[in-house]
Amino acid sequence: MNATSPLIQLCSLYKRFGQQVVLDDLNLDIYPGEILAVIGRSGTGKSVLLKHICGLLRPDRGQVMVDGEDMHLARGRRGAQIRDRFGMLFQGGALFDSMTVGDNVAFPLREKTKMSTAEIHQVVKTMLHDVGLDDVEDKYPAELSGGMRKRVALARALGRRPDIILFDEPTTGLDPILVRAIHQLIYDTHAQFGYTAVIVSHEIPRIFDVASRVAMLHEGAIIEAAAPAIFSQSSNPVVRQLISGHFEGPLHVM
Repeated sequence: MNATSPLIQLCSLYKRFGQQVVLDDLNLDIYPGEILAVIGRSGTGKSVLLKHICGLLRPDRGQVMVDGEDMHLARGRRGAQIRDRFGMLFQGGALFDSMTVGDNVAFPLREKTKMSTAEIHQVVKTMLHDVGLDDVEDKYPAELSGGMRKRVALARALGRRPDIILFDEPTTGLDPILVRAIHQLIYDTHAQFGYTAVIVSHEIPRIFDVASRVAMLHEGAIIEAAAPAIFSQSSNPVVRQLISGHFEGPLHVM
C-alpha cells in the first residue's frame, strides 16, 4: 500500500462511443513522482484513458480528481490552471511541420506564459540540450529522424515544467535501439525534473525497466496494478498471456 496520497484519482470512469463501451467503471490511483505504465491490447482504450486524465475527453460518468479536486467541476481560470499542470507527448509527436524545431518547442511558452522572447529562447536551448539535441533549432521536423522528432516533442512537453506528463505510445515506429534510447531519456528527464509520468506502451516487457508501476487495462477496467517485479509474477491468466505473447489463453487472437 502506497503511504502517499494519490495525485490523480480516476473514480468509476465510464465512457462509451455509440454502442461501444470503452471505459467501464474504471478506477485507478496515480501517485506523485511515479512512472506508471499502462498496458493492454490494441484498441482497448488506453489513449482514451489518457485523454480523460488530462481533460481532453469528459467521462459519461465518474470523476477525474487532481489533488482532490474534480477536474470537470473546475470552471474558468481554475479549470485552466488544473489543465496547465499537464504536458502531453502524442503518439506521432504532433509537431508542426511548417515550424522550425525551435518554434515548435517555443509554441506552448508563447501561448501559455508571459515569458520574454529572450527567456523563451533560453528555455528552448536548454530543453533541446537536455534531450540531447543541440544546434537543431533552425531545422524543420521533416529534416529529422523519427527518434529526433520524439525528442523534440519531449522537449516541448518539458518546456513549461508540467507536474504531469502523459506519453501516448512514445516509441511507436522506432527500432529496438531507439526504443531503449527513448525509454532512457524518459527515465533521465524524470529523474531530473521530478514530474509524474503516465506512459501508454506496447513495449512489453521493456517498459518494465522504466516504470515504477504497471497497470493493465482490459475490457474497460484496470484489472491489475503493481510494481514491475510483482506484476511480472501475476497469476492472472490475462496478464500472463499479454506478457508472454502466447496465442493460447483467455485473450482472443484474430
